[in-house]
Formats: sequence, C-alpha cells, structure tokens
Amino acid sequence: MAEISMFYHKYDREMFVLSKKDILYQIMVKSEVDMVLITDPYSLRYYTGFRGGEGIALSTTGRYVLITDSRYTEAACKESDFTVIEYNQEKPLFDIINEIISEDNVTRLGIEDHSMVYADFHKFRQNLKNIKLWIALDNALVIPRRIKTKEEIGLLRTAESIGDNAFEDICGILKPGMTELEVAAELEYSMKKHGAEGLSFDTIAASGINSSMPHAIPSEKKLENGDFITMDFGCKYHGYCSDMTRTVSIGKASDEQKNIYSIVLEANMLVQDKIHAGMTGREADALARNFIADRGFGKCFGHGLGHSVGLYIHESPYLNMHETNVLSPGMIETDEPGIYIPGKFGVRIEDMILITDDGCETFSHSPKQLIEL
Repeated sequence: MAEISMFYHKYDREMFVLSKKDILYQIMVKSEVDMVLITDPYSLRYYTGFRGGEGIALSTTGRYVLITDSRYTEAACKESDFTVIEYNQEKPLFDIINEIISEDNVTRLGIEDHSMVYADFHKFRQNLKNIKLWIALDNALVIPRRIKTKEEIGLLRTAESIGDNAFEDICGILKPGMTELEVAAELEYSMKKHGAEGLSFDTIAASGINSSMPHAIPSEKKLENGDFITMDFGCKYHGYCSDMTRTVSIGKASDEQKNIYSIVLEANMLVQDKIHAGMTGREADALARNFIADRGFGKCFGHGLGHSVGLYIHESPYLNMHETNVLSPGMIETDEPGIYIPGKFGVRIEDMILITDDGCETFSHSPKQLIEL
C-alpha cells in the first residue's frame, strides 16, 4: 500500500517501523502542517508511550511535548521520551499550548478529526487564537498503526493466549442452571487471573434463543440442556487487545445445530486457508460470505467477517463488503463468520490471525470442533 510504505521498509523479511517521532514528522510534512495535535487516547499511547490516556501531545518541527496533569506527571516521565509538561491552575493547558504555538510560529494545525468531538474542537478553536488553518488529518495517525511491529505482535499473541486459558477454564464449569451473567463474570475473572490488565470490550455470553443476536447482552437467563452458548470475550495485555469467540453446546446438540455449526466452522477455516497479503478486505470477506450463501444461509450472516485489532479493539482495515484497503504482512485481523437464526440460535467462531507473506498465522489455539458439555 502506497500510503503505508512511507512509514515502513522491508529488511531480512521483517517489518521495521521508524521511530514514532519520525512518523509524526513525516505526517507533518505530508499534511503541510506546522503542528500535529494528538488528543485520541489510543494515538496518545501509540506515539508517546504514555499509558494514562489523560492529556494531549504536540508535535512541531524538532519539538515533541506531552501535556498532562499532576495525577500522571511522574508516570508520563517514566513512560514517554516526549518532553512532559504539567498543567495546573497556575499554568493552564491552553497557556502552555499557546506559548509553544508562539515560539514555533505555528499557524497551520493538524487535528484528529476522526476522533475529536465537536465540543473539544470548538474549545480548542476558541482558545488557540494564532491558528489560521485547522487541517483535518483524516486517518494519517491511524495508518501507521495498521502494520504491527514485532513487539506489538508478541503482545497481541500473549493477549490471545490469555483468552485460550479463559476458554479452557469456562468449559470446565459450564452447566445447566448457570446464568449468562455468571458465565460472563467467570470469563472475566479467568482472564484477570491469567494476567489480563483489563477487558478489551464488554463480554458477550448469549445462550439459546439469545445466541441469535450477534451482540446480545448477558442476562439472567439460565443455561439449559440443548442450548448453544456463544461467548465473545477479550482482554488487554500491556494495552493490546485480544478477541475470541467460541460457541459450545450445553448437552447434546440437535442435527440442525450441528449442521449450522459445521458450516460456520468450515467458513472460518476456509478464510485461514485462503487469506493472504494483497487481498482487499472485501475479497477476504467474500471467502466466508460466499461459502455461507452457497449453503443457503447468506441472509443469516449480516455483519462483516472481521476487523483489525491493536491498542483498540476495532481498528482498520476491516474485513467487510465495503473495505477496499489491501491487506499487508504484519496486520492483525479477526476471522469471525457467523450464522444467526432468529428465534432459534446462532453460531459464531472467531480467531485472531496475523497476515503473513504467504498466508496467515492463527493466534488462538482453543478447540473449534463442536464441544458438547
């Protein structure tokens, strides 16, 4: 991809990324701005290394500043190689920014328009009087995050292995009479017990007729014999997210359930067999979508095949019917086909995969053959 190539080069078949400061400098040059204003907490973490999420960062020619308050100053100094400045009542945030703007002759400011809410934009515009042009950076700060470094890949692999441990734990205690809320709680406890620092999204545990809703909210419904239960769960490890879905049967599954499950499983495995760098997200999505449609369940697969995963659980590029971005080695995607039959049940199976030169590597190792408990 031409837009990514400005940040990466190939050497000994490994992707090496420029320093985050070098990336910001190139974004400034390409976008023709005097300063980049970083306000999104995920961008803040990626470019500065600061984990607190409360604050902003500024990049000008030769100056990289992280501004936060006293709750985070010490941590920011330890975690970031940016110059850390503390704002407080004596030294308000906008006074600090205006001083930098004046010293560096900033008139063209680049902002994260994809994530900045209007109220914040209005506040910045009111207080930064010397800015002549407010320039939307579109996805310029997001593009470098698409291809993961070797270190990021290791963290994502570990995060997914925590999910593997949680799935093994939950399969040992699932039984009729448990509520969906209890299942979700046990999964979350298990992930924390195995090293997770937090959740990457709200856990889904949907049983019986509730499993026909792809993003059902766990309820007080009790598991019953003959139920499918779909569990979609993920955690954060050193800031990086995992994402996994497994569907299991409480007791014996019916022939209809087994048939639907086998179709979803085949679609999941087909993607991992056929996906490769150079495909668009739309072409990858079609692998599973066409397979499911050919078996008569196309209308029962409404969501996209997957999405990228990193510091944020839903990153780009996506795997769906509209995604024209091309997959490159080093991208992490989810492979999560599903079939949902309203009023009956649903099945989803999801793995995280690393796009490689000649295919993909699957991060999750939990069993995918139908489990009947």
